[in-house]
Amino acid sequence: MNLRGRNKVSPEFSMSSMTDIVFLLLVFFLLTSPTITPEALDLILPKAKGKSSSTQNISVSITNKLQYYIDEERVSQSSLESTLRAKLSGKNEPTIILRAEEGVPIEKAVSVMDIANRNKYKVILAVRPE
Repeated sequence: MNLRGRNKVSPEFSMSSMTDIVFLLLVFFLLTSPTITPEALDLILPKAKGKSSSTQNISVSITNKLQYYIDEERVSQSSLESTLRAKLSGKNEPTIILRAEEGVPIEKAVSVMDIANRNKYKVILAVRPE
């Protein structure tokens, strides 16, 4: 007597459906991960047709010998404020770029900042990168 059945189930497992699912999950996470990170903002910024407004900058330099320069013109410390007022009068958002060499007493740089504060000028300190 033959007791074996005609329909045998094979114990083999087909990996093709498992690889399809894993591949679909991988593609899904690859496509959605850039939208999750907050650093990856895709912004469309407006474009301006007019002129860009630039600030009017004047450079004030102080050397080790305590000599004052406005741009490349040497001025005395006593005439510094009046020269700055004359050069920056009538300008929108006047800005002073303050450059002081190493070894200049801090009081000299602070005096230029005081002049800027009295006249409502913006001050940018320029330092040499190391």
